[in-house]
Amino acid sequence: MDWRAEIEAAAGRIAGHVRRTPVMAITLGGFPMEIKLEQLQHTGTFKARGAFNSLIKGPVPAGGVVAASGGNHGAAVGYAAASLGIPAQIFVPEMAGPSKIALIERTGAGLTVVPGQYADALEAALAHEAKTGAMQVHAYDAPGTLAGQGTLAREWDEQGLQADTVLIAVGGGGLIGGALAWWQGARKVIAVEPETSCALHAALAAGGPVDVEVSGVAANALGARRIGALCYGLAAGQGIPSVLVSDDAILDAQRLLWREARLLVEPAGATALAALLSRAYVPAPGERVAVLLCGANPAPEPVFGDRAA
Repeated sequence: MDWRAEIEAAAGRIAGHVRRTPVMAITLGGFPMEIKLEQLQHTGTFKARGAFNSLIKGPVPAGGVVAASGGNHGAAVGYAAASLGIPAQIFVPEMAGPSKIALIERTGAGLTVVPGQYADALEAALAHEAKTGAMQVHAYDAPGTLAGQGTLAREWDEQGLQADTVLIAVGGGGLIGGALAWWQGARKVIAVEPETSCALHAALAAGGPVDVEVSGVAANALGARRIGALCYGLAAGQGIPSVLVSDDAILDAQRLLWREARLLVEPAGATALAALLSRAYVPAPGERVAVLLCGANPAPEPVFGDRAA
């Protein structure tokens, strides 16, 4: 597949439907870096890009669209569907949490909360697809989704990205897969995963996608049980490294972003930065680093460590 051509086409489709999110230079934890504020995207994550691309590309049947989600993808599909006048049904696991469930409800999409994890929601969504003929909008392992997410990397280049290395958090692999599909080795990409939700790390070690146990503070956004085949092929083909970070490191990064820059992100949105702050990834002397902040849908009472401020 000519991924760059697919991403160029996706950028044309979604223009006017998604925000061109800002970038900035900043020093955090002693590290100078470039960051992209994708948490300012519609519904608070990059996922609006893949959702709009998939729905506009279509064709969408009379049964509308269906999606399984840990929360963020469902909100993005619901938002895109409402914007385009398309009926949508979203399935999420209970672990999505009340904040993300409420976000989906506000889009007006049909919503079903199922027991268990993302994989259980996906099973229910596939059953709905078989019953109704609705178009499945996969959260990460579909060409339309991945190409849509790849528009973020394309946009960052247009904004003058100077970094040699970009750190990106990984769940199912749609976001980092899109970045790899666009950059194709032109920039060093570092996959960052929680120690307790590390589907790509496990797949690279095993030589192919495998099931992993999922838990931790970022599980409702990065908790894919198995990495997407598209992402795995791109990551393995380019030989990218995967580093792991602890829940404590993720929460420390989340707090620092709020304390030092007043940037509100969920744990998944702070995961890439956690790799730098915890020294899970140590840049070489002179290496220019960029970090992607990918999500801004924290729990209702996030802890930022400055209550007296």
